[in-house]
This record gives sequence, C-alpha cells and structure tokens, in this order.
Amino acid sequence: MGKESREAGEPVSQEGIQGPDTGVQPAPADKRVETRRRRAVVAALMLAMGLAALDSTIVSTAVPQIVGDLGGFSVFSWLFSGYLLAVTVTLPVYGKLSDTFGRKPVLIVGSALFLLGSLLCAAAWNMAALIAFRIVQGLGGGALQGTVQTLAADLYPLEQRPKIQAKLSSVWAMSAIAGPAVGGLFAAYADWRWIFLINVPIGALALWLIVRHLHEPERTPGPRPRIDWAGALTVFACGGVLLTALVQGGVAWDWLSPPSLALFGTGLALIAVLMVVERRAAEPIMPGWVWRRRTIAAVNLALGALGLLMVAPTVFLPTYAQSVLGLAPVAAGFVLSVWTLSWPVSAALSQHVYRRIGFRNSAMLGIGTATLILLAFPFLPYPGEPWQPALLMLLLGGALGLFQLPLIIGVQSSVDWAERGTATASILFCRQTGQTIGAALFGAVANGVLAARLGGAGDLDGVTRALDSGTSDEHLRRAVADAVHAVYLGAACAAGLAFLVLLLLAPRRFPILRGPADD
Repeated sequence: MGKESREAGEPVSQEGIQGPDTGVQPAPADKRVETRRRRAVVAALMLAMGLAALDSTIVSTAVPQIVGDLGGFSVFSWLFSGYLLAVTVTLPVYGKLSDTFGRKPVLIVGSALFLLGSLLCAAAWNMAALIAFRIVQGLGGGALQGTVQTLAADLYPLEQRPKIQAKLSSVWAMSAIAGPAVGGLFAAYADWRWIFLINVPIGALALWLIVRHLHEPERTPGPRPRIDWAGALTVFACGGVLLTALVQGGVAWDWLSPPSLALFGTGLALIAVLMVVERRAAEPIMPGWVWRRRTIAAVNLALGALGLLMVAPTVFLPTYAQSVLGLAPVAAGFVLSVWTLSWPVSAALSQHVYRRIGFRNSAMLGIGTATLILLAFPFLPYPGEPWQPALLMLLLGGALGLFQLPLIIGVQSSVDWAERGTATASILFCRQTGQTIGAALFGAVANGVLAARLGGAGDLDGVTRALDSGTSDEHLRRAVADAVHAVYLGAACAAGLAFLVLLLLAPRRFPILRGPADD
C-alpha cells in the first residue's frame, strides 16, 4: 500500500506505466520507450472505450431498418435494455476480477467477448437472436467500461490523471455526435449489419495494442485466488431481475401488475441472499468496505444521483426539441449534443479547481451549478428558440464535468492498486443503476403530467407520435412542454440530493494513497 497524503500533492515525474504499487520505476534511459508504450496503451484504451460509447448511440438510428428486416417491433426495445442490463450487472464482477488477476486479462477477455457479440449480431437471423447477441456484447462491454477507467488511474499518477480522463470523456463526446450519423449512413446506404461489423477492425486493433504494449509488473506470489462464483451468480441474478423490473415496468406491464410485483419481490429476496453469500465469502465480489468507507459510499450515492438526472436531457430533451420547438431530428440531436462539447473541456480543467479547493468542494460547486441550470429549464419561454435549451445544455455539460471527474479521481486515489478495480466498478455500477431508475421514474412523471393535462388519456410516446404525424394541436404541444418541465424539476431534485450527500456524508478532504509512481 502506498503512502497516505493530502489531496494536493507535489508534482511527480513518473513517465512509465504504473501497475501495482509494488511496481518498479523505469530507469531514465528507458523512459522514452516506456512513454511510447504508455501512449500505445492509451490509444488502445480510447479505442476500447470508443467501442462501448459508439455502440450505445449507433444502433438507435437503424432501428427501423432492423425491424423491417427481422421483424419483432414489439420487443425491439430489448436491443438497448438487454445490452444495458448485461453491462450493469457485470461491472462489479469485472472490477473484482481485475483486482484479483490484473487488468490485462480482464480487458482481453472483455474485448474478445465484445467482438464475438458484434460478429454474432451481424449474423442474426431474427430479433430474438439479435437481442441474445446484444447481451453477449454487453457482457464484454461491462469489462471495457470498468477496466478502461481503472487502467486510466493505473497509467498516470494523481496530478496527471485528468489528462487521460479528459481523453476518455472526449471519446464519449465524439461518439455521441458521430454515432447517430454513422448509424444513419450505414442504414441508408449500406446494410444495418455493418453497424456491428465496424466494431471488428477497431476492436482488433485495440486488442492487439493491449496484448503487445500493456505490461503489468509481476505480482508477488501468494495463495491461489479464491473466486466468489456464488456471489457473482447472485449479483447477475439480483441485478438482472431488478433492472428488468425497472426497464419493463410501466411499459410491458403496469407497475402494480403481478409480473412487476413478482420481479420486485424476487429481487428483494435475492438482495437478502446476496448479503448472506457475500458475508460468508473469503473474497466477496461486492465487499462491504465499498459502503463502509465514507468517501466511496458518498461518491456512489452522488454518482447514482448523476445517473438519475442525466435521463432528463438524454431521453426527454430530443422529444422536447422536436415536439415543442418543431426541429428536425438532426437539429434536435444537436441541441442535446452541445453538452458533450463542454463536458470534456470542463473535466480537463477541473484539476485546477480541485487542487485548490479539494475534490469534495469542486464536485459540490459543479453539482450546485447544475441544480440551478436544471431549475432554469422550466422557465424557458414557450415555445422559445432552439439556442435557449442549447445554451443551458452547454452550461450543464460544463457543470457536470466539474462534478463527476473530481469524484472519480478522488475515489481512485483513495485506494491502492488491489482495490482500485472494485472501487471504480462500484461507482460506475451506481451511475448505471441511477440511469435505469431515472428512466423508469421520469417516464412515470412525464406520463402522469400528460394524463393530468389531457384528461387522463395518452402517454408521452403516443402524443409525440401524433405530433410527428403532422398534428398541430397547440394543447398537445403545451402538454409535452409541461411534462418535460416536470422531468427537469425532478432532475434538479436529484442534483440537489447529490449536493446534500456530498455535504453531509463525504469527508471534507479525501484520503489519498500515494505509491512509488507518485514520489
């Protein structure tokens, strides 16, 4: 374990790849070789993260072509839900495995699974097969997301971590803009199957770079690792059941219907089973220290609230832009995408803030600003101009970049190498779970407001389809505006909750562990 230090430390000169804290620094003569090797690994990480980021946006624009070819319109939403479920429930498992066996083998297995899933998706013969193969993709995507973020902390000492995190944020930004356009081009001028085949050369290059250039220092021989298979299976079952209940509740069945109640009841029972299994496990997949340490527990809850509030712009703003502002889909996508421009810039610059005022205060400044921005959305004039919500999104991206990155770096810097994968996976898991809960919660809020405005009839999807078909009913447009305003108020409440969690639960100064790479 490294030395404990305060948040703002002295500059470091480490140029090589940091593995476990027992790693050896390269000699000066080897620094250039190590620097080139690290750059190759960073390129591989960006490509791997690009696969996961692009896959979440590129498929959406080709849904009409996929459904037209394979059928299965009634279940096509599982193309997204199945992938999301697989990514979310595997995050804690991969996090623990990366701490046990190292990052490289987990990243190789995850990349191979993702590529296999991509090839299978391209060969799918019906919608059921495509959904199943998307789940295979998700099993690899969980390894990509969690392990890439963990390696980002391994590669750089504390003062340099914003560089790699900003690069990874820029990958998400570019994917958010390029994904729909690339998917639309393939669907219109080639074949939707190329949406999945394009992953193969990108993933193969990332895999080759990882195998060739990522060298983790040899670990001290010890007792054979004991894998908590019972805990892993219970995590899969518990997460799958509860997330299915949240994803499908209010969509495939009513919230208080027998299927919904059965799934929630089963999920609660599995939580109890998981607690018993993990308490008895020698090396639990979800160790209790993740929630016993104030720093990690507070960040988990705060980033869960971040996932919750992110649903408002990502899911509901495009609907608002098209139905209320009357924009075309491409223009509506631009209104949303502007926050991906300010988010990575703010994240890259956040180090100048948290090195002065600390991780917690920087995050509180960011989420406090985000709360005010979200509260401002319902006060936009009706119907308004497109630049008005676009400006708010630009400001929101900047605020959330200042909020999220200091918390991630703070948690990764508060644990040593052997716990970093588990800690990183826990905060990503909470953020993903927050998004799932937010989609269900805010969907119910939006439909409830519409029902009140329209006399108890209609839901958001039905109303927007009516408006898209050419109906110019002003009453419907105002109802959609009111529904989205209510969602943004709910998102502001989630942001306020994150602020309170950091204020009341997070330590004023995060404990920082420094290893040899930071000396």
